[in-house]
Amino acid sequence: MTVIVIMKTHLTRHRSRLWLRGLICLLAVTGLAGCEQPKAPGGGKDKPVHLVEVAPVVSDNLSVVRTRAGTLRAQREVRVYTQEEGRITALPVYEGDKVAEGDLLVRLDNTLIKAQLARASATRKQAAQDARRLKELRGSKLVSEDEYARARTALEVAEADEQVLKTRLGYTIISSPISGVVSVRLSEPGNIAGRHQHLLTVSDPSSLVTELPVSELILPDLSLGDVARVRIDALGDRVFDGRITRIYPSLDPVTRRGTIEVEIKPVPAGAAPGQLCRVELSTRAALRQVIPFAALRRDADSEYVYVLDDENRAQRVAVVSGLRLAERIEIREGLEDGQQVVTKGFLGLAPGKQVKPVERHTP
Repeated sequence: MTVIVIMKTHLTRHRSRLWLRGLICLLAVTGLAGCEQPKAPGGGKDKPVHLVEVAPVVSDNLSVVRTRAGTLRAQREVRVYTQEEGRITALPVYEGDKVAEGDLLVRLDNTLIKAQLARASATRKQAAQDARRLKELRGSKLVSEDEYARARTALEVAEADEQVLKTRLGYTIISSPISGVVSVRLSEPGNIAGRHQHLLTVSDPSSLVTELPVSELILPDLSLGDVARVRIDALGDRVFDGRITRIYPSLDPVTRRGTIEVEIKPVPAGAAPGQLCRVELSTRAALRQVIPFAALRRDADSEYVYVLDDENRAQRVAVVSGLRLAERIEIREGLEDGQQVVTKGFLGLAPGKQVKPVERHTP
């Protein structure tokens, strides 16, 4: 349709505006008429096609890889406490000092205990003499059995008192229980140490461990001795070999996670207790049924997917999911290999709706 407009120069400004408005309306009507939807053979419009993207259900041998963060600590770390009270007369080690098992760590003033021990020793000697004398007299029937028994009891009590003081005297000298490095020093010579006071900590630097929380879904696939890859943030991108040395038997009832211990041995140069590490755990490969993670739907009560039937109608199917594997997720119940599940096009999708599947784009 062609519209010819002849504008005369003597038209007033007001009439020109009216003419332009009319032209705009005419062009709009003409454009709308040219964009009418094609009509279906009965005079109605075609129903819009619901496009969905689908992917097949497949089974494959897959291993699970998970990375967990932890904190390094010495596998053996001993806190040294006093068992006697007294003034500290010697504390020769400092933080960072290496010590061997049996080396002197702390000495306490033992003057009073030595005096008590000397008294107990004298009492024990006297009790021993009395017991021997009464034993000889008993042979001559000059003392009763009861009198001799009391002498034997007194001797045994004196011997026990002497042994107690010998033990207490030994507590005034504290030796290192392990070979390692002094990591904590909490007092100084001349201070009065109370009973059961923490004075030192000795760590064994020959191996480092970290404890990691692990999902209950992964724990059955882990075993003692499995290799783990360890990165220590302070040491850059280098990867060190670790091994699972302990799997704790109980799980947290709230998080459903267990705990494992991973050991790094030998300890790399620069590694130290307290550093942040990242441990990569890899389970043994197992046959797992998987679908794209985008296909899994959840509501308040269950998990489900939309599966296409033979007539390309979407059907809701309840499933039980397992581990997430990158962009895929394991399905433990509900599906069969080869079924087509919907991964995109959920808006307006309902059970029984006719859809048109398109190929799933894989980058």
